Amino acid sequence: MILSAENMSRSYGDRVLFENISFNIEEGDKIGVIGVNGTGKSTLLKMIAAGESGGGKLTIPGGVVLEYLPQDPPFEAEATVLEQVFKDDSPLMVLLRRYETAVEAVAAEPENDRLQKQLLELQQEMDNKYAWQLESEAKAVLTQLGITDLQQKMGELSGGQRKRVALAGVLVRPSDLLILDEPTNHMDNATVAWLEQQLLKRKGALLMVTHDRYFFDRVVNRTLEIDNSKGYLYTGDYSLFLQKREERRIAEASAAQKLRNIYRRELAWISRGAEARRTKKKDRVERFVQIEAEVKNVQTEASLEMSSVASRLGKTVIELDKVSMVYNGIDYIRDFSYILLRNDRVGIVGPNGAGKSTLMDIIAGRLAPTGGSITVGQTVKIGYFSQHSEFPDSSQKVLEYIKEANNYIETADGSRISAAQMLERFLFPPELQWVPVNKLSGGEKRRLYLLRVLMTAPNVLLLDEPTNDLDIPTLSVLEDYLDSFAGAVIAVSHDRYFLDRFANKIFALQPGGTLRQFVGGYSDYENTLTQEAAQLVAEEKPKEAAVKETAPKNTKKKMTYSERLELENIDQEIARTEAELKMLGMEINSCGSDFVRLGELTKEQEAAQQKLDALVDRWAYLSELAEEEEC
Repeated sequence: MILSAENMSRSYGDRVLFENISFNIEEGDKIGVIGVNGTGKSTLLKMIAAGESGGGKLTIPGGVVLEYLPQDPPFEAEATVLEQVFKDDSPLMVLLRRYETAVEAVAAEPENDRLQKQLLELQQEMDNKYAWQLESEAKAVLTQLGITDLQQKMGELSGGQRKRVALAGVLVRPSDLLILDEPTNHMDNATVAWLEQQLLKRKGALLMVTHDRYFFDRVVNRTLEIDNSKGYLYTGDYSLFLQKREERRIAEASAAQKLRNIYRRELAWISRGAEARRTKKKDRVERFVQIEAEVKNVQTEASLEMSSVASRLGKTVIELDKVSMVYNGIDYIRDFSYILLRNDRVGIVGPNGAGKSTLMDIIAGRLAPTGGSITVGQTVKIGYFSQHSEFPDSSQKVLEYIKEANNYIETADGSRISAAQMLERFLFPPELQWVPVNKLSGGEKRRLYLLRVLMTAPNVLLLDEPTNDLDIPTLSVLEDYLDSFAGAVIAVSHDRYFLDRFANKIFALQPGGTLRQFVGGYSDYENTLTQEAAQLVAEEKPKEAAVKETAPKNTKKKMTYSERLELENIDQEIARTEAELKMLGMEINSCGSDFVRLGELTKEQEAAQQKLDALVDRWAYLSELAEEEEC
């Protein structure tokens, strides 16, 4: 057993997040935690990572190692990327620091045998603990996550980059239980696919919160749902969870209806005249009081609803003509032309830093392009859901924040829904509507910001990474809303499920700033790329076959004098290169945590290895020539 949780609970004042949640984690479990934002998913993960039980009992056997990735990981501003990965309190970092100190001591007293012996022992301990291997693995993982400058200070990185450095750390450092809170936020699609494979290959247990449904479906094998402050554990992936949850809710609704029917009968009985009441049995009266309390405690399922209301949209929507954006000599957007149609559903994909958000800012009119022009129709009313929620006054009350956008919205049938009513539909009950915005969870803030955007009744929606921090129930309702939205939608997203669900066109941002257009959702886009790659391979095969056919058969090539001379000397060159590689390896092992020098030596080692490989290949070729001549 990795972990046992019994009756874990957490409340803030009168607000109950969850109570009496119990579950076990065994080796090989990959558990996904799901629930509406504000139900305490992140709080539960944080409590487990800190060993807190919330009045219950949390059992973690001795020797079990936990690694935790919070939504906003702490960092040392002056630490380098590599130093942050091997954080100060990790056993490996302690060992590396001891080794560095020993190297400095030997350098100061090279004749001291005792210090030399200590250094040798530490070096052997480093080898035994695979320290060099872990360091090499860390570099590979960081590169895969888009972090290439390992000596850059953490304070110089963006929030998304710092999150990826923290993710690299928990992936590399050995652990029995990996706890991840929204690991795919701020990742591009290719990196999310890579992380999927890493977690699937990983042998240890996993406890994770994620709103990426494809990622959830492919990685987890058990699902923990927090619903109405209670925990429900299901065996299976996301698809099976949806089925089992529906069965549970149907059973609960049936049981609740039976209880209400009993209550009505008992209420009619207890409500008879005063004379009859005096003759009632005491135990039945007590039973009625108990049933009444149970009926009042039955909670109906809260649901989100959005009315698809948009302002009238004229003939011209948004037209982009050869739009470009050049910054510091880099083409982020180059000669992009497109006429947005009234009912377009466009998804934009591309690697991080490629310029997707820049394009959205240009379309929204927040950023002027360096080239080209944009024409926006007179009737266009843009609603821009940006990556960063906009709260100018975080002390403002929730209801006041929404009323600033609109006091009410009109539905398709002409009725009006007030701001307070819309907040209730968005799972902000009356008591929460008078809470300051800064008291909300990160996910609740994103849901509130989304409601504000929609309350303005836009007819063109720009969504920049809408799936970041939005819970799955809210995403499902947003997708239903977009189905009937009478306007155009453009969304930047790394969520493959969301793109498949809403988009009918995919624009892929290519190197050099060009946008390539594909018809269909994300899966169609992926299939097209796969087919093109297969076709390219198929086209290359006939060319290779043709080259082989045209090559003269049974012809022996005679060695030149220079080739004979090269063959005589190549063994010595191979031996010198092998010796050079061995010396570089020894120097790498002795340079401690001097990561600058380590990086230089690693490059030299790679170059020497490439040279050795080339020499061996050349030796094999020359040896074959010599053998053919002798035949």
